[in-house]
Amino acid sequence: MATYLYRIGRWAFRRRRLVSGLWLAALVLAVGAAALAPAGQEEDLSMPGTESQKAFDLLDERFPDSNSQGAEARLVFQAPDGQRITARENKAVVRNTLGSLNGGDQVASTTDPYETGAVSGDGTIAYSTITYSANAVDLTEPTKSALEDAAGRARDAGLTVEIGGSALDAEVEPGGTTELIGVVVAAVVLVITLGSLVAAGLSLLTAFLGVAIAFGLISALAVPLGLTSTVAILALMLGLAVGIDYALFITSRFRDERAKGNEPEEAAGLAVGTAGSAVVFAGATVFIALVALGVVGIPELTKIGMGGAGAVALAVLVALTLVPALFGIFGRRVLSRAARKAARPGRERPHPAPTGAGRSGLGVRWARFVLRRPAAVLMIAGLGLGAVALPALSLELGLPGDESKPVETTQRRAYDLLSEGFGPGFNGPLTVVVDTSESGDTSESGDASESGDARATTDLVVKAVQGVGGIESVGDPVLSRNKDTAVLTAVPRTAPNSGETKDVVHEIRSAVDGVEADTGARIAVTGTTALNIDISEAMSDALIPYLTVVIGLAILLLTVVFRSVLVPVKAALGFLLSVGAAFGVLVAVFQWGWGADLVGIEQTGPVMSLMPILVIGIVFGLAMDYEVFLFTRMRESYVHGASPGAAVVDGFRHSGRVVAAAAIIMISVFAGFVGLNSPTIQTMGVGLASAVAFDAFVVRMAIAPAVLALLGHRAWWLPRILDRVLPNVDIEGEALSRRAPASAPRPDAAVPRLPVGRSRP
Repeated sequence: MATYLYRIGRWAFRRRRLVSGLWLAALVLAVGAAALAPAGQEEDLSMPGTESQKAFDLLDERFPDSNSQGAEARLVFQAPDGQRITARENKAVVRNTLGSLNGGDQVASTTDPYETGAVSGDGTIAYSTITYSANAVDLTEPTKSALEDAAGRARDAGLTVEIGGSALDAEVEPGGTTELIGVVVAAVVLVITLGSLVAAGLSLLTAFLGVAIAFGLISALAVPLGLTSTVAILALMLGLAVGIDYALFITSRFRDERAKGNEPEEAAGLAVGTAGSAVVFAGATVFIALVALGVVGIPELTKIGMGGAGAVALAVLVALTLVPALFGIFGRRVLSRAARKAARPGRERPHPAPTGAGRSGLGVRWARFVLRRPAAVLMIAGLGLGAVALPALSLELGLPGDESKPVETTQRRAYDLLSEGFGPGFNGPLTVVVDTSESGDTSESGDASESGDARATTDLVVKAVQGVGGIESVGDPVLSRNKDTAVLTAVPRTAPNSGETKDVVHEIRSAVDGVEADTGARIAVTGTTALNIDISEAMSDALIPYLTVVIGLAILLLTVVFRSVLVPVKAALGFLLSVGAAFGVLVAVFQWGWGADLVGIEQTGPVMSLMPILVIGIVFGLAMDYEVFLFTRMRESYVHGASPGAAVVDGFRHSGRVVAAAAIIMISVFAGFVGLNSPTIQTMGVGLASAVAFDAFVVRMAIAPAVLALLGHRAWWLPRILDRVLPNVDIEGEALSRRAPASAPRPDAAVPRLPVGRSRP
């Protein structure tokens, strides 16, 4: 692989104008396609195969009119202090407000709260449901403005009015102050690390180009593939982070090769052949982990994984082709000022050592400190991460609703008013579906006796649900047109995301089992709350199997790369520690509220259901990035005769600074998305930023070298049978180091097998 990538690097350097032009054309096409494509719409999460999802699908079939895709708004009215909403003057204001909306553009219907009984028990709060003929994305600005203007007139008349529902829900658009802060921090780190504005700008430019193409493609495919804003934001987040890091790794290696005296084209080839090999492997691990999210069975999670994987793949391609092309375009300006001075005509080229070599920088001093006290470092770092991970034992999963939105939003205030007037469970009603189509031969005309049987079965279900503790009320059943399906609504006493509501759902399902056995009817509990509970439980059940697959994959891949048994096991266990600590941070911040004000979290609750698996999948790939970039240099030194301790020091001398800079950049990019007013993105930003921090600085730079120091030569041991069977991927570019410095590699050159896997005497 190193030889093949070497040829790509040299070709891209020579054909720099062609390569740059092709990538620019790809950017124009992607942006143009995005501009011409219709806007996508946000879709509710679904979980095929669960009881709640099957019931939803049945409702779509049996009640097509009531399950339209139109947006809904809920106008919530509250009377002034000391007054009732049922007072004549307040009732007139409410009806005038609704009358101004009736017959409006895209308005299908409005409900009168005084006729439907949508008035709180104390008579202070009422609500009306406005149904639209178009979905939320297709609602026009005049339609939304009419709704807001109507609410404003009612406020002017003295009422408190808030708007809930999906009509005003807007997609979270990427771009903002906090994201820019993250990019600025990344730019500063690049300048400090590389000592060149041009080199820093090159890494940012290539990362932005890859992200722009990925974002354009996702926007263009949003409607045909049903991609949401969350898919786009994750692709932006991941593509930006790995794009900067991959360009940094290759640029750093290019500068090292130039410092050794290699000509620019040769240095570009060597940089892509060595650091580029590690980039390919690291990107492949992230890609595989994200694509593997599809096995969980949630369509939205599959789309998120595919979108992120596509952005990572683009980042790898850009790093391997556009980065060396820009080396040719920018020339010596990619080098630091000192290196440019040394290369001026008339000066004798000093052939300085590669970046970091020959210096006892912070990385080298830290490595030597760890080697002197490996047991103490291992114990302190391991116990520290274990302590941070302890809150993860209390992890609760759920899906955010309006209750998690900022209190300044009208949706959140509407949610709070409805909870105040109708109880906390009103915002999360449960839907019980009774299907009697297989318990009798009901006909289209709805025979009276058969209809009576359906009603009798439904009455039994109503009694069973009413007997469940924690149920506030049960609504009157509604029969389908064919009289073979009934729907009833049960309102729990507790909030949708509470553990008590979860218990209520399970109790209802247990209570109706007897009715199913006696009547042959099929009974299912659904609704948004029940579906969220089912998805959360499915996520919990899938967590351990997915983690097992990821850990197994990590050990297999790293065994191939490092040709060692214990190094991959160490890497996998370290990954578990960093992920566990990240889960602990998520629980502490989002469930317990520790430091919630710092990230703008105003309402604590369960952790977003998708987050644990997303964090595992993404961090797995990123952790392998740091493992590969740091430890390939250690292995390279070891197989060339260095002692285990000297190999560790050499790895930190060559790669420690760059890996630390890459981790800081990635943390900054992820943390920059915490400022978005989206619970999903905030949770993702906090989880990924903390996981990368733990993995890069505690696991890879403290625990890992301490373990290597304690194991000594045994760390690089590989059984002879595995040494013969495993392929040699040559990430270190050993085949390139055996060539003449500026000679082109033979196309049929075999990659020699490195003499590793045997214990040193």
